[in-house]
Amino acid sequence: MAGFKEKLRRLFSHDIGIDLGTANTLVYVRGRGIVLNEPSVVAVNQKTGQVVAVGAEAKAMLGRTPGHIKAIRPLVDGVISDFEVTEEMLAYLLGKAQGHSRKILAPRVIVGVPSGITSVEIRAVRDAARSAGAGIVHIIEEPMAAAIGMRLPIHDPVGSMVLDIGGGTSDIAVLSLGGMVRTKNLRIAGDRFNQDIISYVRNQFKILIGEKTAEAVKFSATALIPSDTLYEARVKGRDLVTGLPREVIITDADIREALGGSIEALVNAVREVIEATPPEILADVIDRGIFLSGGGALLRGLPELLEEELGIPIHVASDPLSAVARGTGVVLEDVERFRDILIENEDELPQKI
Repeated sequence: MAGFKEKLRRLFSHDIGIDLGTANTLVYVRGRGIVLNEPSVVAVNQKTGQVVAVGAEAKAMLGRTPGHIKAIRPLVDGVISDFEVTEEMLAYLLGKAQGHSRKILAPRVIVGVPSGITSVEIRAVRDAARSAGAGIVHIIEEPMAAAIGMRLPIHDPVGSMVLDIGGGTSDIAVLSLGGMVRTKNLRIAGDRFNQDIISYVRNQFKILIGEKTAEAVKFSATALIPSDTLYEARVKGRDLVTGLPREVIITDADIREALGGSIEALVNAVREVIEATPPEILADVIDRGIFLSGGGALLRGLPELLEEELGIPIHVASDPLSAVARGTGVVLEDVERFRDILIENEDELPQKI
């Protein structure tokens, strides 16, 4: 009977997976793969309350809007900070993902959330998805979804360790037998790195730059391991002394100094999780290594730095940005098999370190 109901649901409803990120939201549609990868930004007309743009179009407006239009990032540190705007964003993304092929029943949706999320924040995500047009809503923690997306043997009696560095949060998790043995969530991720660069340029060069500029510099000039190759970027901003535009060159040495404190805190957090991991599972982690996903995995030199500091092999996902979204897609293919790892009730949250 359950199998028959599942066939009916697939016939009359879309199955959709959402990686609801602070920086970007990815949408996976069963049978089609990842169909959307949009910045988590919404532009709202403050006079009328109407949504002007969502995603890439709204992100292009950041720092460039007139007074009555505000570009909002409705998720902060991986959780909803503006419920109504998040609802508008999800409704737009769900509608765009389904396109003209909408079916009779509301779509079944799996949403990825950070591992440190509270029961109140889980309820907010579920309510926002339902208000945006979803039918059945399942919640999955992002490190678990990333592990599934990387095809790790999460159901086997083998320890796997995942480090998922997103825009707002980094999730560190040790997995075995379909559950998270140890987990830690911290607010050190892409957004913090951007702020580190903004603060460094302001303090060292007396120039004010925006977040978009800092993000561009982060990926073009970062080299966390010194080498013979010089990486640099030209940065334009406002001189805080004269008030006039000024341009400076930022090198990889500057970025290493700017990010030093945050990277050290991230490494120490991974150490804490390793120290709290049971010996037998830790032996598996030492043999198999740590698996890196999320946008932070693309920082030049980060895998090598982690391997040098921790003494454990580091493996980067083939497409680290989409690992969580791909994981939700795998779960959608066989929801019953992964039922135990989904958070159906708020009291099912795992213990954090």
